[in-house]
Amino acid sequence: MSSDLYTAAEQCLRCTDVAQKLALAGQLRDDWAAGRLRRNPAAHGPTLRDAGRPERPALVRPGALARRRLGTPEGRAALIHAVAHIEFNAINLACDAVFRFRDLPDDYYRDWSRVAAEEAHHFALLQGRLGELGYAYGDFPAHNGLWDLAQKTAHDAMLRMALVPRVMEARGLDVTPGMMERFAAVGDQRTVAILRIILRDEISHVEAGTRWFRYLCEKSALDPETVYFDMLATHLPGGVRCPLHKTARREAGFTESELGRLEALCKKS
Repeated sequence: MSSDLYTAAEQCLRCTDVAQKLALAGQLRDDWAAGRLRRNPAAHGPTLRDAGRPERPALVRPGALARRRLGTPEGRAALIHAVAHIEFNAINLACDAVFRFRDLPDDYYRDWSRVAAEEAHHFALLQGRLGELGYAYGDFPAHNGLWDLAQKTAHDAMLRMALVPRVMEARGLDVTPGMMERFAAVGDQRTVAILRIILRDEISHVEAGTRWFRYLCEKSALDPETVYFDMLATHLPGGVRCPLHKTARREAGFTESELGRLEALCKKS
């Protein structure tokens, strides 16, 4: 791996081999934490548009994905695969947050290199569970919505922190307990245990997004709550899905005022 932080993050981001990407994500975190990487201001700029991924799964429109029913092993595997695909994309998103935004404090890169490694760990757990059920990553179609959002926010770190951790990943906090209940209802405690780990870690990921979003707002003398809801009005005009997992969102840094305003925007899912 390169001794330059941005180049190392780019190597992980571009990697198309799943096992190698997982290893590179862990190495990125460890090398930055140990001081083996430096920020080289002369490193080439972030022109990358497409993240590395394997040839499978096939990517389709979100509406083309079949509803995942947990009454059969295939249905359970399909939902686990969907979560695994989210975690795979989240590795790329975290590496891109390191690679793309270059004028932030060192702690920012510590946070997002850690997130990349934790997302890789989540993916590995889900990949292993798929294998136990007789399936593999790539056996079901998926969509590219998360990476599409990365491209839409590539020009603005403040917008990235608002829409990826504080919208998309925060939505994961809301829906994961319900998924855990569904898997528990069909006796799949192995998957429940994995989702419990993911939920615990994702709270810290959303909290990191909250912290850096507020840092960027305050650096520009902007009110974070005002900016956040302005961004939601612009980029999510259809509203916010409910119910909210308020306890998890509070741990992730959402204020009571924000939670109240989000509930007022809610559409029932």
